Amino acid sequence: MHAFFLILLGLSISYGASRANSGGRGLLLWISLCLAVFLREAARAIAAAYFGLELRGLLLLPTGGVPTYTVPEADQPAATRQIMALVGPVANIAFGLVVGALILTIAPELNLYARPWVVPEHLLKALVWINLLLGLVNLLPAAPLDGGRRLRNGLDQAARTATRSKQLASMGQIVAVGLILAGILTGSTVLMVFGFFCLIGAHMEDQGLILQTEVDTVTMRDVMLTDYTTLSASDTLEDALERAVHSLQDVFPVVRGGFIVGAVSRQSIAEALAAGGNSYVQGVMARTFEVARPEDSLVQTLRRISGAGSTQFIPILDGERVLGIITPHHLAQSIPLRGHLTRREK
Repeated sequence: MHAFFLILLGLSISYGASRANSGGRGLLLWISLCLAVFLREAARAIAAAYFGLELRGLLLLPTGGVPTYTVPEADQPAATRQIMALVGPVANIAFGLVVGALILTIAPELNLYARPWVVPEHLLKALVWINLLLGLVNLLPAAPLDGGRRLRNGLDQAARTATRSKQLASMGQIVAVGLILAGILTGSTVLMVFGFFCLIGAHMEDQGLILQTEVDTVTMRDVMLTDYTTLSASDTLEDALERAVHSLQDVFPVVRGGFIVGAVSRQSIAEALAAGGNSYVQGVMARTFEVARPEDSLVQTLRRISGAGSTQFIPILDGERVLGIITPHHLAQSIPLRGHLTRREK
């Protein structure tokens, strides 16, 4: 839950004191907004459970939540992404309409349409309009709103470039300014508040989108180690350790007859040598490992490797020819360097 809610709490109490001479009513107004946000997130949680999506994190903003799942959006089916982007707004709009209908039935003397819509004097009326406006605002095609997610999810994979993602996030800032201006012109405080927090959220989404897009577009060819040391399955552990001393690699491919038959880490060599004395590399090497193609996505490959329970050594193959390898130590160094190179190219 973002600290923005505390700022909004102070504003709500001040607003209630100025209009209704009651900070308590301002507090209830703030609770109404929290209820609207929690309602949409509860609806999305139910939908996520239905689609088998496991929530990894959730950042709550006054304009709604920004969820992350263990399965990234890019890997979810297109229909699932589109439905998940609609669940929140539909839940808010439906709840607002139901409460509004009940009010018109039970207390028809209360004018739901008179402005201002959100005031501490009429909390049920405020609850109706907070939900309706929150739902409608989130349908706007701008990040980080649900409408912006629908627009981004509608792009095919080729169109999800860093430039396009930045344009979509910038659109969120334009929409946010439009909401603020609309609030000023119509005298709607709630529109100005939504616009302000939309502007902050759009900036946060902008930074997240750029980072996610850059990572998602990195392939194995971009970061593979092409100048590396190999060990022979018939090498002794002492010979292997001697070669490891003069190399920065943490994991070594083990070859026999020109083919990679396993992998062994520097630590495994040292531990085996200390525990059992000198023997051969083939006795301590890991014989199972995953392979990848040069055009494979780095993120998707690492996700597959981590779930396979095999060694983190990954040979990059073009047919039967080894083009390079990936090891944890090398990857930790190459990713930051790749990021610096990408920023210079821009």
